[in-house]
Amino acid sequence: MSKFKRGLTLGGIGVMTVLLSACKRAATTQLKPPTGFFGMFYDFIGKPLQNLMGWIANDLLKGSASGYGIAIVLITLVVRLVLLPLMLNQQKNMTASQEKQRVLKPQLDLIQKQMKKPGITQEEQVKLNGLMQDVYRKNGTSMIPSMGCLTMLIQLPIFSGLYQAVAYSPEISSSKFFGIALGQSSMVITIIATLLYVAQSFIMLQMYPPEQRKQMQTMSMMSPLMTFFFCMMYNAGLGLYFLAGGVIVLVQQVIVTYVITPGIRKRMDAELAENPPVIVVDEHTFDAQPAATPVEATYDTDAAAADDATPRSHHGRNAGKQHRR
Repeated sequence: MSKFKRGLTLGGIGVMTVLLSACKRAATTQLKPPTGFFGMFYDFIGKPLQNLMGWIANDLLKGSASGYGIAIVLITLVVRLVLLPLMLNQQKNMTASQEKQRVLKPQLDLIQKQMKKPGITQEEQVKLNGLMQDVYRKNGTSMIPSMGCLTMLIQLPIFSGLYQAVAYSPEISSSKFFGIALGQSSMVITIIATLLYVAQSFIMLQMYPPEQRKQMQTMSMMSPLMTFFFCMMYNAGLGLYFLAGGVIVLVQQVIVTYVITPGIRKRMDAELAENPPVIVVDEHTFDAQPAATPVEATYDTDAAAADDATPRSHHGRNAGKQHRR
């Protein structure tokens, strides 16, 4: 399932790359907004964001020199704060799922060990998969983990629209945010935004036991690498979205790691003390099964030979009785 999550996340990143790349090519060849699908996207998302940024910069902030940059930061904070309950709920569900996985790991390891044995048949594989499903089902959880990429997919139109709003407005793209041109990529914004996501990934890893951290390190570096790539490839206006969003994500991760996760673990420990996990398999479950095919074949052959020998012995005794008569 981790492969499925990774594939869905990479798919969302790929769609975002196509959208932004197409917009970037159009922006370098013409000053007017794009047409077709990207033009429709600009009309419904990019242009309203453009108007909102203009209202914040010119009316709310009275034409401040860094007004458009501040507008991007405010829009980002509003979007992130609106999504914060959903993100925290997803993190809470993921943490609870991970804790249940930890409790069920001894049983799952026994089944996986059987699956890795040489010479296992397809029928045995199906039975073992059924056992694994029973472990999850009887303990009130699922083999499919909670999805954590939904919030990223929801944000996809927002930061794509922000890029268009900056790229297709000469006024916004020529403005500056504390000396940083919003229409060009900025190394300063790139470094700060990337470091924020590196810190978030490091704190996230602290939720996992040491033996699982190595497995999660590659996945945890996806957000910093994605942030660095987009901030370097596209304008600083989009980079500001990642930077401001990184602040919210870092605060969110601190809450999850040091407040929500310990609370979930404490609650689950109390629940397990009252209701221990249902044991579907243990270390003795597979002991009664023959270890290898040759042993099974020998056992069956000996049993068949014993069965064949029994009728013959009875037949011989009956023959002897008849002879004596």
